[in-house]
Amino acid sequence: MEKIIEVKEISFSYNNGDNNIFENISFSINKGDVLCILGPNGTGKTTLLKCLNGLQDIKSGEILLNGKNLKSMPFPEISKLVGYIAQGHVSTFPFSVIDVVLMGRSPYISLTDSPMEKDFKIAERSLKDLGILDMRDRPYTTLSGGEKQLVFLARVLTQEPKLLILDEPTSHLDFGNQIRLLELIENLSKKGLAIIMSSHFPDHTFLGSNKVAILKNKNFIALGDPLNVITKDNLKKAYDIDIELIEVSKSRKVCVPLRCDISVEFDNLAK
Repeated sequence: MEKIIEVKEISFSYNNGDNNIFENISFSINKGDVLCILGPNGTGKTTLLKCLNGLQDIKSGEILLNGKNLKSMPFPEISKLVGYIAQGHVSTFPFSVIDVVLMGRSPYISLTDSPMEKDFKIAERSLKDLGILDMRDRPYTTLSGGEKQLVFLARVLTQEPKLLILDEPTSHLDFGNQIRLLELIENLSKKGLAIIMSSHFPDHTFLGSNKVAILKNKNFIALGDPLNVITKDNLKKAYDIDIELIEVSKSRKVCVPLRCDISVEFDNLAK
């Protein structure tokens, strides 16, 4: 399998101080892999994702992107390989959807040039692949949260990256749009795109992810496939509460957080 990104013993602290946000993180992602990173608030998930695309400089270790050291790569080169969607994105100006999506071609267009017909075709193909070509001329500022998320996904796909990094992509979506977006992520991985995403929903790891990591106490306390990583013990370590796992199918479980005083009653009901 083609290795897209390899992370070797990386650590990070602000201003290279002594208080590491995370340390000794190692993993690799191949073409078509989907890695979901879980962990409680404040553990450094967002910071880790920013390090993987060069927005933050690591303190130690090494990140290889397509076999090349990330530190030696200029940002336009990184942008051709990595697409990134942050948690929040606010547009003040009423750009049309096609204009927002065309911004994904910026790594290929100089400041003095305008988008060519090829760039428009790539942008329209991204909109079509996500089923939102009909939004092409709508003002971005008039869209719902779910629609904006799809438009930004189309924008990063227009970069034609090999790796897609998503910071809590389902956090502001309703149940229906959460599942639709996860299905889109799964379909993109089947086409060969490597994906790293963070989430606050352990259930989502069973919907398209083939790798899961749990970040806690500056490191991964577990890393592997969802069925082996998403366990009662690991979730207890991560979130400091009891969580019941209910099997829906052989590859799908639902995670139910419990209050301490009702966990016994839940066990009795389950029997």
